[in-house]
Amino acid sequence: MSRGTVVAKRYAKALFQLAQQQGRIAETETQLKLIVDVVESNADVRAFLTAPNITLDTKKQTLTQAFGAEASPIVLNLVGLLIERGREGELAAVLAAYLQVAGDVLSRADAHVISFQPMTDGEQSKLAEKFGALLGKTIRVTNSVNPELLGGLTVRIGDTLYDGSLRGKLDRLDKALQSAAI
Repeated sequence: MSRGTVVAKRYAKALFQLAQQQGRIAETETQLKLIVDVVESNADVRAFLTAPNITLDTKKQTLTQAFGAEASPIVLNLVGLLIERGREGELAAVLAAYLQVAGDVLSRADAHVISFQPMTDGEQSKLAEKFGALLGKTIRVTNSVNPELLGGLTVRIGDTLYDGSLRGKLDRLDKALQSAAI
């Protein structure tokens, strides 16, 4: 496990404990995700946060002004602390670790589903129900489309990949045939 991952988990656990004490677990997740999305999608914001010639106070004040209405003090304090310690690049890792910690405590997991065509709400519900029964957790499904799968879908929950795609089946068949021919 890399040092960055360990550090991100520590920050995430501390943030989760504070959010749990305040009864704001879901809101904290949403607020942190908002900030991470803005930072990840905007090169100017990333450049601003990593610029050595801008003071820490200026960075923190700017973030508070930008996100003060949308983010709680505990989220803003976390982001400020990461900036103070030169770990602004760990924001996405902290979010991922927060989702993991929250999921473990709340018996919840996120399933990232890639399908060859968009899934309906009913299909997503059925999939969440099936994997929920399999894992004993509540499953939240996010769906993205990749026409290269040819059919079927892949489901990633944590570090586990369930490949039920036609492309995956063809690849496995190809490997089996090649190893049999040798």
